[in-house]
Amino acid sequence: MSTHEHHDHGHDHSHGHAHDHTTFQPDIREPSEEWEFLEIALRELLIDKGVITAREVQDQIEAWEKKSPEGGARVVAKAWTDDGFRQRLLEDGNAAVAELGFEIEALKLVALENTDDLHHMVVCTLCSCYPRPLLGVPPLWYKSREYRSRAVREPRAILAEFGTELPETTEVRVVDSTADCRYLVIPRRPDGTEGMSEAELAALVSRDSMIGTATAFAPDGEGRSG
Repeated sequence: MSTHEHHDHGHDHSHGHAHDHTTFQPDIREPSEEWEFLEIALRELLIDKGVITAREVQDQIEAWEKKSPEGGARVVAKAWTDDGFRQRLLEDGNAAVAELGFEIEALKLVALENTDDLHHMVVCTLCSCYPRPLLGVPPLWYKSREYRSRAVREPRAILAEFGTELPETTEVRVVDSTADCRYLVIPRRPDGTEGMSEAELAALVSRDSMIGTATAFAPDGEGRSG
C-alpha cells in the first residue's frame, strides 16, 4: 500500500516499551479546540448574513444524529458474505456502498480490509473527518487531541487501551482521513460464523471495529463490553 494512495504514515509502531503519558480514556470530552471555535464563528456569520438559518442548521444536525453505525455494519456483513461485493468495495468504495443505498457525494470512500497480517486503524490528525453516512456522528474520543496525536505515534498502545491485543506479527497501519477522503475498515470476520445470515453478521460489527480500534465481536458475545 503506497503512502500517497492511502495516506499511510509508513510506520509499524509495534514497539513494546513503556510510555510516559496519561492513560487514554475513550469518550471523555476535552475542552473545545480551535477548529470548533472557527466552526461556530463561521456558522454564526452565515446565519447573520442570511445564507442559512438556525433552523436549517438544527435540522441538519438532527438528520446526522439519526444516522448510525448500522449502515456500515450492513456494508461489512455484505462484504463478508459476497466476494464479488467485497472486491467492488475494495476497488471503488463509493460505487459499492451505493448498491446498498448509501450515497457519499464529493468524497472518496476507501475500504481497507483487515487480515491476520495487517490491521488498519483510522485517525483524522487535523480535525474529525469521518464516514458519517455509514457510521453516524463520530465518538468524542475520535475527535480528541489525545487520540489524534497518539494514534500516529503509538497505535498499539491505543489499541491496548481499547482492549484490542494483536499478535506482534500483525502489522498495524495507521491511515489519516483528509478533507476529501474517508476510510471504512473491514474487520476480520470472526471464527465460528459460518452459516450466519447477513443480519446476524452485521450485529457482530461495531463502530469501533470499522474505525480499527477494535475487532468484530465473537458470535458467543465475547468482546461486547463496550
